[in-house]
Amino acid sequence: MKSKATLIIIKAIHTAIWVFYKVVIFYLLYAVTANKIDKWVWICVSLVFLEIIILMLFKRMCPVTLIARKYSDSSKDNFDIYLPEWLSKNNKLIYSIIFLIAVIILIYLLN
Repeated sequence: MKSKATLIIIKAIHTAIWVFYKVVIFYLLYAVTANKIDKWVWICVSLVFLEIIILMLFKRMCPVTLIARKYSDSSKDNFDIYLPEWLSKNNKLIYSIIFLIAVIILIYLLN
């Protein structure tokens, strides 16, 4: 029972982190499309690059996923987060594209 409760807590934390980073990415996209380049844009870019560095250090795996793995042997893509499986499976691709679009717009605006 303890491992199930622990996994629930890990999933909740992982989901909260996921929501935070999606807010960051969508704020960035909003800011560049509205041409509101301010300190928050640079904070958002920095936070996403921090996330990229962390993922690279952990071989494209979220460290929270590695922690959750200790409490589950599920093979589902969403075993460690409260997301639909299709979104969990395609998460990196979807939000990498959105981030890339925002960065391209930002570079365009700065030139």
